Amino acid sequence: MQEELQELLGHLPFFAGLWDRGIEWVARTLVERAAAAGSDVFREGEPGASLFVVKEGELSALKSGQELMRLHGGDFFGETTLLEMQPRPFTAHVLRDATLYELTNHDLYGLYKEDMKAYVLVLQNINRELCRRLRSANRRIAEHS
Repeated sequence: MQEELQELLGHLPFFAGLWDRGIEWVARTLVERAAAAGSDVFREGEPGASLFVVKEGELSALKSGQELMRLHGGDFFGETTLLEMQPRPFTAHVLRDATLYELTNHDLYGLYKEDMKAYVLVLQNINRELCRRLRSANRRIAEHS
């Protein structure tokens, strides 16, 4: 079970480059959550302080009732609230029973106290991913102009 989770984490951009000890720490820290079809993991506008990794299932990210994207095994969402601690920008609605792993900003602070190098690497990876998404959004906006 732990090895399977570490394998999944090793493929996510947030945890890229973490050495064994860092991946092991993240795998030990994540909390597994079951989410039933028809439920919401969180709703747009709610306070947030965690990211989720999808192990299995299918979810929809909804903004003002409109679907932004679909999420499947290996995807992640909610990471912006780890950095900015603002309300959730969308609703995460479960379409097909899902198993999720949650990492809170409190957990991330624990990594900071235990292994500052791993903490800095995770934050750099989150920032890189957010920059990639911003560039992609800019391209799409430019194409529609």
